[in-house]
Amino acid sequence: MRFSLVIVVLRSLAFTVMLYGFTWLMLLVIWPFFLLPDRRAWPLVKLWGRIVVWLHRVIGGTRVEWRGLENIPEGGFLVAAKHQAMWETFALIPMFDSAAFVLKHELGRIPIFGFGTRQMGMIAIDRSAGARALIEMTQRAKQAIAEGRQVIIFPEGTRTIPGAAPAYKVGVGYIYEACAAPCLPVALNSGLYWPRRSWLRYPGTIVVEFLPPIAPGMPRREFLAKLERDIEDASDRLIAEAAASRRPPPIPARAEPAAPSA
Repeated sequence: MRFSLVIVVLRSLAFTVMLYGFTWLMLLVIWPFFLLPDRRAWPLVKLWGRIVVWLHRVIGGTRVEWRGLENIPEGGFLVAAKHQAMWETFALIPMFDSAAFVLKHELGRIPIFGFGTRQMGMIAIDRSAGARALIEMTQRAKQAIAEGRQVIIFPEGTRTIPGAAPAYKVGVGYIYEACAAPCLPVALNSGLYWPRRSWLRYPGTIVVEFLPPIAPGMPRREFLAKLERDIEDASDRLIAEAAASRRPPPIPARAEPAAPSA
């Protein structure tokens, strides 16, 4: 049973207005706390993430199911998450004690927001800098994990359409090798409900699955192969679950389950 496109459009408009309005309001409220030492603004940042997820559910009709919470390690570690939507950039924040996102340095130019990312110790990377950027990212991630923080990286470096061929970058492998810490793979299907380059938000249930951590010490190439296999297999399974649900969201053609052979 499909949902009404008119209702989807109206709810999407309402949510978009609330998302950006509330976000800028929270930035104005939080920015003085960015001036305090020891990242004391972090509880307010986590609160912002929780409220946006709540608004998405109440206005957009999109719930969240968290699976594998028992797999989240304690202390400092690396988090490698599938990236299909803007959604995970705020929804993952409340799930960790002190996250440090690896993000593109262009975000630092956004007024107030950019200042906040620097004050909160996010790892901004100039991807045009090549090897120098990779070295800097690895060093900063290693320091953050040593401080007991959780470094969140999107291994493909950008959002991908559900079902698209994976293109994992080597950066996550260098961080894993240098930090000698567990890596927590994260699979999800958010791109079905929060499509890339679209303002429409579809109702349903986004599923996020924290997979068993990959222990430190694995050779880099072997680690990258396992990470990609674990995340992609689980994400494909979550997409198939959504496609088989009672009210499935639009499924990109490349993510449609293959028809059984005769």
